[in-house]
Amino acid sequence: MMNNENVRFLKPLLRGLPIIILAMAISVLAAKKYLNYVTPMYESTAKLKLADTQQGVPSANLFKDFDVFASANKISTEIEVLKSTSLIEKTLSKLPLSTEIYRKGKVQSVELFNDSPIKVAATFGDDKNNDKKFLLNVLSKQAYSITVPGTATPKKGNFGTPVRIDNGQILISLNENYIQSRPDVKIIDQYEIEFLSREKLLDNINKNLDIVSVDKDVPVIRINYKSNVPEKAALIVNTLAETYIQDYIENKYRAANTTVDFLKGEIGQANHKLSDVENKIEDYKNKENIINIPQETETDLRKISQLKIQKSNLKMSLDAIKDLNGYVEKGKDNYLDLATNFEAFNDLLSTEMMKNIKQLQAEKKDLLLTYTPEHEKVKIIDTKIKDLTDYQTESIRNTQKNLQIKYNDIDQDIRVAEQAFVGLPEKEKLLNIMNREFNLYEKNYNFLNEKRIDAEIAKAAKISFHKIITRGEISTHPVSPMRSIIIIVAAMMSMIGSIALIYAIHFAKAKVNDVYTIEKNSSIPIAFTTPFIKKRERIPYYFLENILEMELKGIIAEKNIICITSYDNPEHHTFHAKNLIKALQMQSKKVLMVDVSNTLKDIQAEHYINFSGDENLKLTSTDIQNMIREKIKDTDLCIINNQAIRQGKMPLLFLKIADQNLFLLDSRKTATKSIMNVELLKDEYKLDNLWFILNKEGYNPSILTTLKKLIQKK
Repeated sequence: MMNNENVRFLKPLLRGLPIIILAMAISVLAAKKYLNYVTPMYESTAKLKLADTQQGVPSANLFKDFDVFASANKISTEIEVLKSTSLIEKTLSKLPLSTEIYRKGKVQSVELFNDSPIKVAATFGDDKNNDKKFLLNVLSKQAYSITVPGTATPKKGNFGTPVRIDNGQILISLNENYIQSRPDVKIIDQYEIEFLSREKLLDNINKNLDIVSVDKDVPVIRINYKSNVPEKAALIVNTLAETYIQDYIENKYRAANTTVDFLKGEIGQANHKLSDVENKIEDYKNKENIINIPQETETDLRKISQLKIQKSNLKMSLDAIKDLNGYVEKGKDNYLDLATNFEAFNDLLSTEMMKNIKQLQAEKKDLLLTYTPEHEKVKIIDTKIKDLTDYQTESIRNTQKNLQIKYNDIDQDIRVAEQAFVGLPEKEKLLNIMNREFNLYEKNYNFLNEKRIDAEIAKAAKISFHKIITRGEISTHPVSPMRSIIIIVAAMMSMIGSIALIYAIHFAKAKVNDVYTIEKNSSIPIAFTTPFIKKRERIPYYFLENILEMELKGIIAEKNIICITSYDNPEHHTFHAKNLIKALQMQSKKVLMVDVSNTLKDIQAEHYINFSGDENLKLTSTDIQNMIREKIKDTDLCIINNQAIRQGKMPLLFLKIADQNLFLLDSRKTATKSIMNVELLKDEYKLDNLWFILNKEGYNPSILTTLKKLIQKK
């Protein structure tokens, strides 16, 4: 079913294939003709690599710090710089683009640019002649005539001699270098000269200039320019790239020069401030006798610490000798019974004296064994012991006094040393403030000197880290118009247009076309279909098959009245009526022919009734039916060749009388809406046993065949 549907849909396309081919051929020829006259555009491309301080050449590091004073190289920013009017004007000032010379042709004019055999220069007092075309007619190699816009009379002149006009003068000369390089060049011809204004020149550049980045993360810019002259396109992109680099160097030099002058002034001021701070620090140190506060403070702290350690040691010794002295004072009457602690009084003399006292005490004990205490020897020993103990007691008191004096002296030294720290935080704070100010000015002074060196290097190095990596080349193939694409598009558009037209006409005509259309729009069954019969000798064969099919479907039966009708024209169904009768006669059947449309005169028949005259309108339906029933008694069946439905009400009468109605639809002539009209007739007049016949089933003649038949018919 899907394949049949596809075939149905493609039939109009196959039928209109000659029109499609013809339309495509005409479109291709028209496109080629158009391409012969259209001005080709050539494109040239230059690629520019931007400077990158992070990944550039090592020399770029000289300017790394200096870049603090410049904006970062962003791709989008540089693209806008390249598009700027100021940079384009600088580029145009280097190029001979303000004057355009054309060789005038019958259909179009061609710009000559570097291929011009003449050179033109002009000076005008105002701009009224800008953007207007002067017509130049070269009469010979010496003379010419020029027509100024707005004037009808041309002015004559000689090459190399200025021609005065209302608001200036024009000098036209021969391009000798070009003429010598091209001896066969045509000089005598008509030319057009146009002096472009600044606005139009910028507009032409901006219209054909395209500047884009290769990639958003790659610092490479592509400069494209389109022109009808390939040399001009290459010249513009290369000059623009060179002007951009030169402008960058000039701006860098100007910025570096300005920076050097600025830094020199700032360095002088920083040096003066630095000297003032140095003198202020020096005066303050002299006033406060400061050499080095941290070192002096550290020395004093160390001294005080040592004194305090000595004071602590003396304090312990003094406390110990005081305890010893008190102990001795309490027990001085029984000194020999004391157990003196000499840890605080342990010099050699005292130790030796204690040994002597103990020795004398031992001798006394020995003498008392022999003598009495009043004996002279015992008293002498007591005197010696007393002298030693008195000396020992006095020595302890003197030692205490000596330690006390030392302790007081050290305590006084500590208080004197601590006086050095009185007011020290304030001095240190003031000195730190002055040192901080000094360091600030010193750092600023050093930084400015470093920047001055960098700026002087940048000023001396007149180079740019922007680089032209691809220069624009003269193109040999135009980018527009694209001949192949235009031709293909023209062919495709004509094909689509012709197909759309074919289907529009097909759906507008809305013919029956095939069995599917009948089945889709009506419930009336199909009796049989007839193909387009090319060979006339095959006609009886097809209709004998149709009679067999009708017999199988019960349409043809004994004494049946069969009415054959069409919608618009009786000629549509007469062919079928004639050939069905002939086929039945070939089967030796007696057929009653009832001719309502008066188109069966050429058929020989024994039983024949003609109801085509106006006088038959006087007959009632009963009269007509009785006449047919009376005649059919002597025949096998009756075939009524009816009129077309649109011819009046008489056809409806015979449709009502007939036992079987065959309604003929022609696939090439009957409109689809006729099917619905027949359906309405069936319901309105209660027509039973109604069948469709489809004529020329599957017939899809080409447009050429149809046109040929129409011509032959006329």
